[in-house]
Amino acid sequence: MNQQRIVLLSAAGLASALLLGACGSSMDNASSSGTSPTSVAPVATSAASEPATGSGHLAVTTTLMARAVEGLGSVVTDDRGMTLYRYDKDEAHPSKWTCSGTCTKTWMPVMVQDSVKTMGVEKSLLGTVHRDGRTQLTLGGWPLYRYMGDTAAGQANGQAADGMWYAVTPSGGKSVR
Repeated sequence: MNQQRIVLLSAAGLASALLLGACGSSMDNASSSGTSPTSVAPVATSAASEPATGSGHLAVTTTLMARAVEGLGSVVTDDRGMTLYRYDKDEAHPSKWTCSGTCTKTWMPVMVQDSVKTMGVEKSLLGTVHRDGRTQLTLGGWPLYRYMGDTAAGQANGQAADGMWYAVTPSGGKSVR
């Protein structure tokens, strides 16, 4: 029985080491830290969402892409093609977030840790803001979010929600189409 436990623990340890090694690799297109809108944000490994500290969820991404979304034109999406949003109650300069608590159950802050790859999005507009011990990605100074109601790539079901949430354009503006 002890030998069986040793084999199982060894297998689990090997699997963990392989997973951690895979998570440690990142795309090194842009990396630095800071909170100014012109600094490039760090990014984490790709995941749909993970529990946040407190209530709500976080969206984690490694890539920002400009993508045409029907009815909106060119907007920014994450590495899964999910539309990203900005919130009118937040402030761009200096970057400040106001969506917290139950708000983050619907609007998941886009978090980063290492480097961000961009396609069609100006790197000089990327930045970060600190949030509950983590780092939230900003574009043009605006903190970025993903909408829980978007269940497939290319959807923009959160567009103009409550007259305050808008898909973000590659220049950090809000899509108003």
